[in-house]
Amino acid sequence: MAKKQQAAPDARHYDIVLAPHITEKSTMLSESNAVVFKVAPKATKPEIKAAVEALFNVKVTNVNTIVSKGKSKKWQGRPYQRSDMKKAIVTLAEGQTIDITEGVRG
Repeated sequence: MAKKQQAAPDARHYDIVLAPHITEKSTMLSESNAVVFKVAPKATKPEIKAAVEALFNVKVTNVNTIVSKGKSKKWQGRPYQRSDMKKAIVTLAEGQTIDITEGVRG
C-alpha cells in the first residue's frame, strides 16, 4: 500500500505558525502530547491544523486557540501597551512528537 503523501509546506503556512511558545505550562502540556505555538491573529483552527501538519510532518488531532489581550504596563514611569497574542494548543496523534528546538522542514 502507498503511504499517504503529506502536504508540502507553503509560504502561507509560515505566515500562520509564527513561533513556538515555550513556558513552564507549555512544557507540562508536552507530557500530554500537546505543543503550543504563537499564531497569526486571524488564523483559523483548520488553517493552523493544516500548517502544523505540513511544516512538521505530523498528524494533528485537535486545535484549541487562546487570545491573550495585551496588558497595560509602565516602564520608567511611562505607560505602554503589550501586544495582543493568539496562541494555539495543538494536540498530536498518539506516538507523534515535535522537537521545537530543531526548526521546521522546508
